[in-house]
Parts: sequence; structure tokens; C-alpha cells
Amino acid sequence: MTDTAKLRQRIRDAGYRLGYVAEVLGISQYTLQKKLDNDSEFKISEVDALAKLLGLTPTEKNALFFAV
Repeated sequence: MTDTAKLRQRIRDAGYRLGYVAEVLGISQYTLQKKLDNDSEFKISEVDALAKLLGLTPTEKNALFFAV
């Protein structure tokens, strides 16, 4: 399950707005919101794109998206 609180903070810290992040991921802002609310899951391609956008290390990516 995604640690959405930390992910939201990383997005804010990077200075990105959710609309821009959704555009980068190729999804609507509504869809991104559902994923950030853990109502649906991120696809691997979206995880990879977010990690690249936010400059996450592999360890950080795993902690945010694959924490149990």
C-alpha cells in the first residue's frame, strides 16, 4: 500500500501541483486523487514516472509505494 501522506509531502516539497503531476503521469487529476486516497493503486509505470519526477532513490521508492 502506498504511503500517501509521505508521497503528498514529497510532491509538495518538490513544488509540484497535483494537476501537473497528473499530466506527467498521463491521468486525470481525479484519478490521481483516487490513487492518493488509496481508493485505487498506482500502476508500475506511474510509480516509475513519479520516482523519476521526484528524484526518489530505489529505497525511497520502495518505502513510499511498497510498504506493508
